[in-house]
Amino acid sequence: MNQTDKPIANPIVVLREEFDDWAVLFNPDTADAVGTNPVGVEVWKRMDGKRSIEEIVSEIKNSFEDTPDDALKEIAAFVNTLDENGFVGLEVESK
Repeated sequence: MNQTDKPIANPIVVLREEFDDWAVLFNPDTADAVGTNPVGVEVWKRMDGKRSIEEIVSEIKNSFEDTPDDALKEIAAFVNTLDENGFVGLEVESK
């Protein structure tokens, strides 16, 4: 996935938010689970197939103080990991 791709969260994946703002993503098809921090939760909620990874990072920078300079690289890596494990994909346009 590249920075201009517009990821979309797999609709069957369950987001379970915990009391400390961390969360678990659970894919019932594969029984895979991934823990994520508050930034990852906000990234997940923005993966709607309408925003590019760059746009998501821009929104994250506006929402969180002291966002590191390499946020784009880290968030892109997070999305790629989710993609490789079936948690996200890309919206496919029909012609």
